[in-house]
Amino acid sequence: MSMEVVEEHTNNLLGRREAKLVVHHEGAGTPDRLTVRKLASEHFKSPIDRVFVRSIATRTGGSSATCMVEIYTDAKAADIVPAYLKNRMLPKDQRVAKKKTEEEKPAAPAAKAPKPAPEKKAEAKPAEKKEEAKPAPAKDAKPTAGKEQKPAAAKEAKPAAKPESKPKA
Repeated sequence: MSMEVVEEHTNNLLGRREAKLVVHHEGAGTPDRLTVRKLASEHFKSPIDRVFVRSIATRTGGSSATCMVEIYTDAKAADIVPAYLKNRMLPKDQRVAKKKTEEEKPAAPAAKAPKPAPEKKAEAKPAEKKEEAKPAPAKDAKPTAGKEQKPAAAKEAKPAAKPESKPKA
């Protein structure tokens, strides 16, 4: 596996060097972040704990990966790196994110448990509504008749519009 530096520039404000690397991996899959990190730390002669891989991209069927790498001047400057990137630099069995998602999942079913209680209350209310519903239709009979006439007029207008559009086609 070989590596070449395509671009490199120094970011003095953040105390790091930013480099774009091309890692050639003929006959093998895309290299993982740990491998790229080791290659970059050897090439730039800096400790591995100050090298962070931002991204690795390989074109489909290609045998070279384009990598974005950040090399920090000291450990204090490396504190600016987000936690999720630091987590990605760890081996898969040591990553933290999987444990957090498992802890959050049991909290969600606990929120679902109180929902059946409101359904029982809803069952009790329809019995009361049935008694109230008998006088209500007599009062609402006149307004609903007026409402039925309006949609009927709208329905008549729609079919009239459809036959006009069919002959045009």
